[in-house]
This record gives sequence, structure tokens and C-alpha cells, in this order.
Amino acid sequence: MFLGIDLGTTELKVLLLSSDGSVVGTAHHPLGISRPKHRWSEQDPSDWWRATQIALSTLRNNHPNAFARVQAIGLSGQMHGAVVLGADDQPLRPAILWNDMRSASECAELEARAPRLHEIAGNCAMPGLTAPKLLWLARHEPECFRQMSCVLLPKDYIRLRLTGIKHTDASDASGTLWLDVGRRQWSDELLHACDMTQMQVPPMVEGCQATGVVLASVASELGLSPDVVVAAGGGDTATSALGVGATEPGEGFLSLGTSGVLSVVTESFRPSPELGLHALCHAIPDRWHRTSVVLSAASCIRWLCKLTSVDENCLLAEVETLSANARAKAPLFLPYLSGERTPHNDPYAQGVFCGLNHSTDRASLAYSALEGVTFALSDGLDALRADGTQETILNLIGGGARSTFWAQLLVDALGIVLRRPFDTNYIAALGAARLGWLAASGDFATVARAKLLSQEFFPGDEQRPILLERLSSYRLLYRQMQAIFPR
Repeated sequence: MFLGIDLGTTELKVLLLSSDGSVVGTAHHPLGISRPKHRWSEQDPSDWWRATQIALSTLRNNHPNAFARVQAIGLSGQMHGAVVLGADDQPLRPAILWNDMRSASECAELEARAPRLHEIAGNCAMPGLTAPKLLWLARHEPECFRQMSCVLLPKDYIRLRLTGIKHTDASDASGTLWLDVGRRQWSDELLHACDMTQMQVPPMVEGCQATGVVLASVASELGLSPDVVVAAGGGDTATSALGVGATEPGEGFLSLGTSGVLSVVTESFRPSPELGLHALCHAIPDRWHRTSVVLSAASCIRWLCKLTSVDENCLLAEVETLSANARAKAPLFLPYLSGERTPHNDPYAQGVFCGLNHSTDRASLAYSALEGVTFALSDGLDALRADGTQETILNLIGGGARSTFWAQLLVDALGIVLRRPFDTNYIAALGAARLGWLAASGDFATVARAKLLSQEFFPGDEQRPILLERLSSYRLLYRQMQAIFPR
């Protein structure tokens, strides 16, 4: 048996995988986000470990015999977060997350300090990435920065609690702006730009390599057998790709999670930071991926549910009752509740409904939110294609993928075919478990290339002209609002 642990933004998920490739069981535990100031987003790392303990306890209770046979663990996690540790390996402050926008001015500073940033890291400086957070920390919390012994990425804090070892992998590290992404090694030049050294970042290996074993005391507490191997794992983009079996150029996925991610595997390092794209290492050797990111995707629906006091399933059911005419006249929605990355790299962008009137109801607002996220992803797809990246197979995953209505809206608007696996919600945890399996067996052909049974969605001709017209208005709305947002 192989265990995958996926540290998401709003919940931690665990998955138990058998060596015949079948999923034996899953469990999860919710996580909260702290927003102590406008545009801040933080979590307490101890909450991650507590969620891990609870989710694993549930999984163990439901599948005691299988759980006792776990041989290896793979890790997956939300990327770009900064877990700042002191000399005693304890966090000095809450972790600053990927959707935290406080470090906008530090991005310009980093670009000036590191003129070769785009060439080396393959990414432009964005507030969500890790390096600008450390410049912000040095400026606003200098004593914390002075005491910092090491900075970890979120999933690597779980590894520290499991093994007592500080380590990371190339895929997660490539989202920090400290990695030479083409060479897959830390860059002294980029670390120096943040007044840091390699002593303050963890050693790095490929995601399918072992990084240690679970501590005896922790294994006893969690109900694991002794000497369970812990793989390096990967950032959630890479583990999601492995979860759907995307290992060859052109294969990829579209994820409707808290954020929206559109990622395509490439055979080489191909940066396009001017398009707002991320060039990242895959969690397996000799592969990279190019990724567009929408900072608010399914989280827009959760926000609207909270705002209108309705269950998510009920809200989506209401949307499906709207006529085509009602959808064509619904307000436009800019889904930039946490700023935006691809293609705008605009930390000041905000959410906007445009076109409200007395007949606007909750279902219309919900349709607008689904459509707005879809249009943001369309911008990302255009950015990926702008320099020649061509997708061959795209899988639709994440919590939002459960909506068949949204899946059809995506293919109609983007003009692509999507495959939706029958279980879309634990894909990153599945990819993590496969990395654990690889670390234990080295059997790449069997493990990493496994595909999932899926349902296909094809674009229709009837809605596409209407959606393209609304997409044009959506883009005009952003251009008109762009200068107002910083005010």
C-alpha cells in the first residue's frame, strides 16, 4: 500500500493506493484561512499537521488492514507558501500563502535586484510566489527575518513533522523564484538577491526519490509500520499531472480548485514570463510543464454561496434552470477576488459584477461567476498557445469539475475537448501516492503512466458565438477597470 497526502488550501486530503493501482480509500479534513489584513492570506502550520493526524486517523479506522501495510508516502501541497523556521525548526510566524498579495512592491524590487530572474527562474516576480514574501519579511518583520534558519514550502513542513528531515523537490522549488529551473538546482544568484544563502533553503531532489523514513515515534502515533519511506513528492501542479497520468509533452489538465490551473507537460524548459505563464519542473526527471493560473476559481462559487446563504449544490442546480436567453443577458463577472496572475499579473485586480438590474437573481449571479472563471481560463489558454504550446489531452479535475454544467460551459467557451476522470477530487493525492510508489519500487512504466477512466466533453456550435461575444466584453471590462483598481 502507498499513501498520498495532499495539503490543499481549504482542506487536507489523504489517499490509500494499492500496488494493483486501485484506490482503497480516501479521507479529508477542512482547513481555514486567516486574513488579518486586506490582501493577506495566512495559515498556521500546526493546523496542517493536526489535519494530517485527523485525516490519517479516519483513513486508518476505515481501512485498518490496508493502512497497516503502507510501504511509502508521497507528499503534495499548495505551492509558493513561506514557512519560516527558527533554529529549533519551529515556525516563527504563520505561513504566508500563495494567494497573499502583500508583496506587490517587493516584486519590482526583486526584478531590479535580479536582472536575470526571467532567464534563470522562467517566471516573473509575482506577489504569490515565495521570494517576494521574504523581501517583505526582511522589510516589515526584520527580527523574524534575522532569526530565520530555513524557509520551507507547505508540504515540506509535513515532511519535517513526519521524518524530522528538511527536504524539498524540484517541482515545488521551481515556484519559489530561487531555482534555476532549466538546471533543476538552487540559484545562488537569485537567493543572494533576497539576502539569503543555500543554508536557508532545504536540500532538493526529484519528486520520485526517497527523502527519509517516518520517525519511530510518529509511526507509532499514526499507526504506521516502522521504516515507511517518504518520497520527495511535488507541488500540487506536478502531482495533479501525475494523478491523471500526464507525463508526455502535450498532456495536461485543467483544475477547478480554490484556484484555476491549466497545465501542459513539455519536454524542455520553455519560459514565457512576459505572458504571465509559469515554467515549472515536473515531479519526474527530464520533464517540465507550462502553467497558467487563475487565482480564484471554485472559490468564487464558495464565496457566492456564503454571500447568498445557499448550499453549493443548490446554487449550481439553480444555474441549470436558467434559459439560454437568461444566460446571454446575465451580468459579466471579473473573478479577481484575490488579484490575478495569468495573463495580467495584477495584484490589485478585484472582483466585479457588471450589468446588474432589478431582474438579476441569485442564479444569474452564479452563472456569471462560472462564466467569469471560464473566461479567465480562456485568457490562460490563449497565453499558452501564443508561443506554440499545443495541448493533446486535457483532463478536467478539482472540486469544481463535479459540475457537468460547468464542464460543458468550459468546452463551449474554450473550443476544446476535456476528459473528466470519474473521481476528480483526489487527483493530487493520487499523484502523491504514485510518487511514494515510485520511491519504493522505481517502476516508472507501471506507476507514473497509469491513466484514469474518464468521460469526454465536446464543444457545441450553438453557444460558442454567444460566449465569444461575451468574452470580448469581459476583456474590455477588465481593460476599463484596470486603472481604477489600485485606487
